[in-house]
Amino acid sequence: MSRSTIRRAFTALPMALVLSLSVSACSGDSSGNDNTVRFGYIGDYNGASLLAIAEDQGLWKKADLTAEVKSFNNGPVQIQALSAGDLDYGYIGPGAMWLPASGRSKVIAVDTLTYADRVIGQPGMKSMKDLKGKKVGVPEGTSGDMILNIALEEAGMTAKDITKVNMDPSTIVSAFSSGQIDGAGFFYPAIDTIKKKVPKLEEIASTKDTGDSFPTAFVAGNKVSEGKNSKVIKVLQQANDWRQEHPEETIALTAKMLEVTEAQTKADASHVQTLSTEDLAAKTKSGEVDAWLKKLGDFFVRNKQLDDNPDPGDYYTGDLYSKAYGK
Repeated sequence: MSRSTIRRAFTALPMALVLSLSVSACSGDSSGNDNTVRFGYIGDYNGASLLAIAEDQGLWKKADLTAEVKSFNNGPVQIQALSAGDLDYGYIGPGAMWLPASGRSKVIAVDTLTYADRVIGQPGMKSMKDLKGKKVGVPEGTSGDMILNIALEEAGMTAKDITKVNMDPSTIVSAFSSGQIDGAGFFYPAIDTIKKKVPKLEEIASTKDTGDSFPTAFVAGNKVSEGKNSKVIKVLQQANDWRQEHPEETIALTAKMLEVTEAQTKADASHVQTLSTEDLAAKTKSGEVDAWLKKLGDFFVRNKQLDDNPDPGDYYTGDLYSKAYGK
């Protein structure tokens, strides 16, 4: 990946809203020499549910780890924090997968398959052609950016056919709600917030209509030790299987962590496909996970976010994931 591309992406990122949800006396580091895990996440079902479970079920303590978790607006900001050594781990959606593919971090575990991304338009705007020449907000480098570019591609259009405006998610909510932008490449649950003010907004394009798989993932900084990664993967696997077995309890725990209603969290989770650890381990072994990542990489190359599409084995630690599962 070119340095200029990375520089443009990272200098465009908004400042993350950081919220500490766990208390620890240690600041931690990326060397793996201590038991502190500094973990970033996005405040939605995908990003928070396994962390809520790990805390509630005492999984960090069982692994002899102490977790400090912080909320961020999006995945790319977390990758930036990983690169700066301010985080050990983070959570990203499929639209930010180009960053580990470019060498900025390692994917240590797939979380879910998500279908929460949409291109939305103001009432009456029913197609991408209706957005031609219009102002479209998007958090660049995220899954909102991804679905916008997919929709443009399928409509035979390019970013030059619209006025694309880089905005952080909270700004998109206010700008779309007030009519300052005509459309957005965006995602649930934030779209539900917009719908309260613009109930007749149009969903012009959706990841669920593409027929493709869009994995979300947990990522580690490049300097985090393999030993610490193995411990964290095991915790995530245990939390993942608890989530599979206790869907309603997971909704309640996640809602409590995010300080939202259970109804909101349940609506958010409706856009998500969870998979058991056994299934994820099998798909890792068969190469299916690599195929998901490879297809995303092809898209990122076409979109000029990557100069070339690397072997997923260069950035997905599937061997560690399989070893941690132990079957």
